[in-house]
Amino acid sequence: MLAPLIRGLAALALAAGVLPAAAQDYPNRPVRIIVPFAPGGSADVFGRAVAQHLQQALGQNFVIDNRPGGGSLIGTDAAAKAAPDGYTLLLMSNTHTVNESLIPNKSYALMRDFTPIAPISYSDLVLVTKAELPAKTLGDLIKAAKARPGGMSYASSGPGTPYHMAGELFKAMAGISVVHIPYRGSAGARTDVLGGQLEMMFDAIPTMTEHIKSGKVRALATTGKTRTTVLPDVPTMNEAGVPGYEATLWLGLLAPKGTPAAVVARLNAELSKYTSSPEVRRAWNAQGAMPMTMGADEFTRYLNDDIVKWEKVVKFSGAKPE
Repeated sequence: MLAPLIRGLAALALAAGVLPAAAQDYPNRPVRIIVPFAPGGSADVFGRAVAQHLQQALGQNFVIDNRPGGGSLIGTDAAAKAAPDGYTLLLMSNTHTVNESLIPNKSYALMRDFTPIAPISYSDLVLVTKAELPAKTLGDLIKAAKARPGGMSYASSGPGTPYHMAGELFKAMAGISVVHIPYRGSAGARTDVLGGQLEMMFDAIPTMTEHIKSGKVRALATTGKTRTTVLPDVPTMNEAGVPGYEATLWLGLLAPKGTPAAVVARLNAELSKYTSSPEVRRAWNAQGAMPMTMGADEFTRYLNDDIVKWEKVVKFSGAKPE
């Protein structure tokens, strides 16, 4: 008889805004956000924006800890092994949902070892080539690649990353053979394409737009369903000759499994407040990114669905972890 009454009183307390002590006291020391990617990429940039907001909102330092390598495996493994107390968080991307099928024999399993907190943002990608490449359109590039199977290469930020999977999906759907050159982060890949050492790469629109507009690289197509307002003259992959193509980059925040539910709820509330604000939406949209806002349960369902989606793409494309 007492159990239903206790549950009812607990629900009333939460509804009234009374948070458990774990959430009221959190955080009382600096919080580390592991970013399993190199500095300078989209995950790092948006991770730092989130850290700054949480620091201001919660009155405690949120420190970015870049742990690149292994297509996110090194930093993610460190986060999985951290104490589940809310003082170590993981900045994730859809690299993590890809790796569930691309690299099944990992030291961790995403949905077993982590608790989803909230999404952050998503953006379309853009396929760029070095400025000196003769190909002026996507059709030209596909024709050139078919004339020289294996004679061209594309850079990515590492195995399983959105840049890698966008390239593998392009190869499979266009029927071309292009060599994948993985880097430890997008900054290195970007530098070598800008310098003309490699022919092409898929990159996040927010981090590549200024180089496109300055003429350092040539944009051939974007990867969303519709054209981006940031690069309105650049066609989508679908418009440019690869029907049905779509690839995006999205980011989110996780905690080690076992992190107190009250802490997860508080972080979700603060992130949702941030990503739903009109100012953030305007600023991020101007860069070619869209804020994402979900409850923790909805984000959990989103992750599970994305794992299934990318498992199909991995099988279709024949992508390998390399």
